[in-house]
Amino acid sequence: MSKLHLVPTPIGNLEDMTFRAIKVLKEADLILAEDTRTSGKLLKHYEISTHMQSYHMHNEHKATESIIRRLKSGETIALISDAGTPAISDPGFLLTRACVENDIDVECLPGATAFVPALVNSGLPNDKFIFEGFLPVKKGRQTRLKLLAEETRTIIFYESPHKLIKTLHNFTEYFGADRLVSVSRELSKLHEETIRGTVQEVHEHFEKKPPKGEIVIILGGKKD
Repeated sequence: MSKLHLVPTPIGNLEDMTFRAIKVLKEADLILAEDTRTSGKLLKHYEISTHMQSYHMHNEHKATESIIRRLKSGETIALISDAGTPAISDPGFLLTRACVENDIDVECLPGATAFVPALVNSGLPNDKFIFEGFLPVKKGRQTRLKLLAEETRTIIFYESPHKLIKTLHNFTEYFGADRLVSVSRELSKLHEETIRGTVQEVHEHFEKKPPKGEIVIILGGKKD
């Protein structure tokens, strides 16, 4: 029976791959990968020989229709991103929606997602939170920050290392220098690090020590 499997992959440490994820990837007719070169290393490590096809933000609109046809013909297809769970700030939503619209079974396996460990180890309230992902780079950024300034729940952002200083500067402008924040980078990797404090303190830290690697920002909400 045809099915789309959304398969999380490690965000750094290859040992975070689950037994079930390996089994699904080995048994699938096709693996859709965000970057076949990156995913190729993972598949080689676990001796997975399933054929891969590129599926990323630049071709997902065009490729989705042909993938739906393959699923309707009875194939089982697995979707993976470079790291973490597909569709969380990565390709996957369009294909999942198309499957739902065409009554094709979709199953998302549990597994690695960068924001969960970053949120849990931040020390900030995690009973209620919102996931923002990447802020708009230019258009809409100011509007989004003004809206989030009134948010009382903990807020989760993804950011690239070369934009972190700018984002922390924006936080000072819109949320205040005393707002609590936690910045985690290189989660599950050798140089994993979490810096906690006020926005000003964390900003000063990274001014002196420019960040490297994948970054998750956890920002405390506005106090009632």
